Amino acid sequence: MDTSSDQYDTPWKKAIEHYFEEFMAFYFPVAHAEIDWSKGQIFLDQELRAVVQDAELGMRFVDKLVRVNVLNGDEKWIYIHVEVQGTMQAEFAKRMFVYNYRIYDRYDRPVASLAVLADEHKQWKPTSYGFSVLGCTHSITFPVAKLADYENKLDELLTSDNAFGWITAAHILTQQTRKKHQERYEAKLRLIRILYHRHWDKQRVIDLFCVADWLMQLPEWLNSMIWQELETIEEKQKVQYITSVERIGMAKGMAKGMAKGEAEGIVKGRVEGESRLLKRQLERRFGLLPQWVSDQLGRAKEEELEAWSEAILTAPTLEAVFGKTDI
Repeated sequence: MDTSSDQYDTPWKKAIEHYFEEFMAFYFPVAHAEIDWSKGQIFLDQELRAVVQDAELGMRFVDKLVRVNVLNGDEKWIYIHVEVQGTMQAEFAKRMFVYNYRIYDRYDRPVASLAVLADEHKQWKPTSYGFSVLGCTHSITFPVAKLADYENKLDELLTSDNAFGWITAAHILTQQTRKKHQERYEAKLRLIRILYHRHWDKQRVIDLFCVADWLMQLPEWLNSMIWQELETIEEKQKVQYITSVERIGMAKGMAKGMAKGEAEGIVKGRVEGESRLLKRQLERRFGLLPQWVSDQLGRAKEEELEAWSEAILTAPTLEAVFGKTDI
């Protein structure tokens, strides 16, 4: 199975690309102040893969390599290596060390490695790695932003104009509502309403909605309610940013079935809808799916689909989503 970083593309990655200056301003304000943002930035994903392709030190959630210009100093431009890490891993600091020196060795330019830790282990906060032998010391110390540190600032995050204030709030609310479907539904709807009340431009609303939709998995019947609410919001504001004919049609069909008391059809439609949604999410994260996955989705029960929808948030491989070890 291909284990390239392409499998771990998420709306997080797109958000970093689209709003990189805001990303830096929110999580690393000191570094942000030293960058000449008027010169723009260049993302080098292909180059990063070439540098680290044979140095797989644990699965990544998101990694980026960006070339920027600095305001002062002798170097006109430098590299920024960004890691967003979703789980606690013993080898994480070593990976930061290895990737940093490999990038430097390849390009002979200063490299700043920065980490965002999105896991739930509040005490885990690696900031350095290195070794000393025979009088020779080789080490790295890197800045870290820990999302768990923002848990007590939720109201502040929700009022922030920075995209990553909103994204951090979405991430925290996702963790707080795990296995609490009704609470997650309410939190997701709250986040969506904020998107529209800010009067942000259409693409920004779409980009951020995709982050919340990927993070905050819900049973399909609650997703249908989300889309109904979304349709109402867009009708009131006379905009059409996110609404989908397919998803809204599914929600309306389910509501009609409920009115007729067709309980079995409702359950079947809900399971089929949940299966299709999970299939799209798996394809978005892991690429082309093998036949055994389609077979499992085709015969799955609703509770299995819900469990797999939770597992996809943190599982490092396709097999891990389904709890398989013998594929």
